[in-house]
Parts: sequence; structure tokens; C-alpha cells
Amino acid sequence: MTVIGFRVGAGAGTVTLIACITLTIASLVADKKRYAKINMLSENIDMILHSDTMVALEDIHEGDLAVLESEIKKMTVKIREGAYLLQKEKIYLTDSIADISHQLRTPLTTINLLMSFLQSAELSYEDRMKYVNEINSHLRRLDWLISSLLKISKLDAGTVVMKKEKTSVSELVAKASESIMIPLEIRDQLFDYTAMGNECFTGDINWSVEAISNIVKNCMEHTPEGGHISVNVTENILFTKIVIEDNGNGIDSEDLPHIFERFYRGRDSSESSVGIGLALSKMIIQEQNGTIKAENRKEGGSRFTIKFYKGDTDGNTESRKPQ
Repeated sequence: MTVIGFRVGAGAGTVTLIACITLTIASLVADKKRYAKINMLSENIDMILHSDTMVALEDIHEGDLAVLESEIKKMTVKIREGAYLLQKEKIYLTDSIADISHQLRTPLTTINLLMSFLQSAELSYEDRMKYVNEINSHLRRLDWLISSLLKISKLDAGTVVMKKEKTSVSELVAKASESIMIPLEIRDQLFDYTAMGNECFTGDINWSVEAISNIVKNCMEHTPEGGHISVNVTENILFTKIVIEDNGNGIDSEDLPHIFERFYRGRDSSESSVGIGLALSKMIIQEQNGTIKAENRKEGGSRFTIKFYKGDTDGNTESRKPQ
């Protein structure tokens, strides 16, 4: 352009030369600033990847670099969220392993101690049978604990495929209460079931029996001798509701928000309590498009309200439960 300008005339050539020099300098200055900003972003990214300190990206207000900076900020937020969740999962896993180890170690220690007693040649037949029965009791507890932990791990991993079949609630409650009928009789506790008709829900009866039996057992253990446990069932176009109540001591106000947490043992929990029964029940119920709520009754005792929400008839349930 300068050569063409000078061919036209000296004045035109001089003006063109000055304009070209000015534009070249402006371009070089702009490139230098752009490279400085790119270098700054590069250093910040390096600090984000290799440092634990919080790095705040400086604002770039316009141009392609502003778009790049915005995307880097989004990436940074996701990286930090991922790191936080991984750390939280790590802490939770460590605590869970410690809890599991403790729950397994206690009965195993007792069994080893009882086995050493059984080795005594001077032990009477009555004492020997007493120790054998205690060992069997601890072995049953271990079997239940391991089985429950495996079920929880399967639910966590999403490998459980629950059936979506029309299930009778009366059949569900009957099966769930079978295992506690003898303890109820020993405790002189009354158990009754009330329903409006043949209420049903769509779900897996075997898994549901596990959930309901854990809740009923919890009510039984926290209700004194001569107490009352009731199950009331209703159904409408939105959900099937199962209400399990007792007239026991109720749930401590400090325990109520944590009652469905794994390995949480309330103030009134027995020594044999592990703290996974109610957590497993909640997971099973939620897996079947349901909700569960625990509260204290005004008359005394506790109340567990379970709702199985209705879904599509083809079995693809549409979740309508509150988040």
C-alpha cells in the first residue's frame, strides 16, 4: 500500500506509510495484551490443577477471550464441586467402613469369648447349652447384618431390579408381621391391621416385606410390654398410604431428623441395634416411587407414614413424590 501510495504521489505515500506503521504498532500492542491475558489464564489454570488454594479468575469483558474465560470458570466450578463430592464420599466411606468393622467385631469378639468357655472340661451341661444358644444368637445377628449390608450396597450400586407388580397390602403386612408374632406374644403386645378394602400398590412384595418388617420391628422394640402396634391402610387415586403406629416412648426430638441415616443409633436404642434397618427401609420404599415420614404422635408413641405413589399402568412409574 505504501509503494502504491508513493507511485500516486509523495503525500499519499507518506500518509499511507504513517497509517501502516500506526496500525502495525496497534496490532502488536493488542497482540501483546492478548498474549498476556492468555498467559494469565494459563497460569491460573495451572494453579487450579496443581494447587489447593482458591484461584479467582480476573474478568475479561469482551472478545473471544471473554467467552473462553467464561467456559474456564464453568470448568473450574465443576472441578471444585467434583473434588468436594469425592472428598465427602471418601470421608463417608471411611466412616462406613469403621462402623461396619465395629458392628462385625462386637459379635465376633463375644463368640470367641464364648468358644473359649466351651472348651472348659468342667463346664456343666446347662451352662454349655446356654453358651451355645448365645453363640447361635450372635451368628444370626451377623447373618442379618451381612445380608442387610449387601442389600444396601446393591441398592447404592443400582443393580437391584425391583418387580413392578400389583401387590396386595394385606398380604404384604401379613408376611412382614410373621417374624415378630412370637416376640409380640412374649411381650404381650397387641398388633392389629385396619384397611378400607383390598388396597394395592405397584411394587416388589419381597423387598417391600423387608422394608415394612424393619419398621414394625422397630416399633415393637420401642414399645413396652402390653403396648399396642397398629397398621392402617388407605388408598386414593394418587397413592396408597400405610400408617404404622405404636404407643411407646416415641422418638427423641434430637434423633428424629437422623432416624433414617445409616448406622445412626438413637438415645433409646438397644445394645444390639445396628442402625441400618430403617435406612434400608427408606431406600427400598424410595426405589418403588414411595416416601416415608417419621413423627411422634400427640397421644404418645411414634408414627411412620408410607406413601406408594401410583404410576403408569405399563409399569414405567412416573415419580410424583416430593423431592
